[in-house]
Amino acid sequence: MTDTTDTPSHMPLGLAQRGFTGVIQHLAANRAGSALSDVELESRLIELGFVEGARVEILHEGLVGRDPIAVRVDSITIAVRRREAMAIIVA
Repeated sequence: MTDTTDTPSHMPLGLAQRGFTGVIQHLAANRAGSALSDVELESRLIELGFVEGARVEILHEGLVGRDPIAVRVDSITIAVRRREAMAIIVA
């Protein structure tokens, strides 16, 4: 599930602005710079519902540094740090 090739239309969810909607293409945990290992981060994101093909929408951004972000994944809302959202590649 980890892939490092992106087409120009793909970007990390962590770079998206409030109101963005898209579909998860794949996870790239090695890009996140998280304190968690790549395997642990990818597992946690999958457990939260960040899976290939899921529709995502950024609902809200934190006041300081736009972090964390509130993301609707299919029908649930999740708060995630932008650093971890960098591992979620969307189109």
